[in-house]
Amino acid sequence: MVSISQIKKPCTDTRVKLPLYSSRVSAGFPSPADDLLEAHLDLNRYLVSQPATTFFMRFEGEPMLESGLQQGDLLIVDRSIEVTEQKIVVASVNSDLVIRRVSRNRRRLQLLSENPNCQLISITEDTEFQIWGVVTYVIRALHRPRRLQ
Repeated sequence: MVSISQIKKPCTDTRVKLPLYSSRVSAGFPSPADDLLEAHLDLNRYLVSQPATTFFMRFEGEPMLESGLQQGDLLIVDRSIEVTEQKIVVASVNSDLVIRRVSRNRRRLQLLSENPNCQLISITEDTEFQIWGVVTYVIRALHRPRRLQ
């Protein structure tokens, strides 16, 4: 389940432009130079196409661990994206927020877990259900900083 306090809207008031170099990084030690600077990249413009319908949330839980999502990943979710087969979505099911993959089985909507220890969720006419949005990007910190105590 996901906590409501973890959901954040993107900040579109300011722009942060980071250097984007035209050279690709190989397995060696690159030496970036200013003459290879291709442009400046604003990650908001790259990752958030619809700011009014986009929000961020942290992934917690176990239902999607085999999909590649990891604890603490930052998910970018867009409510304007059409929900189709196999999309990963954030949904409210009987007042609980869940992250699952969409599937249709014999005209019935199902939300699939990608963890053998978690059950699929079949959506019936008795289910209180709403899709909040489609996960469009995942941001992962390779090295998470430790908090100073």
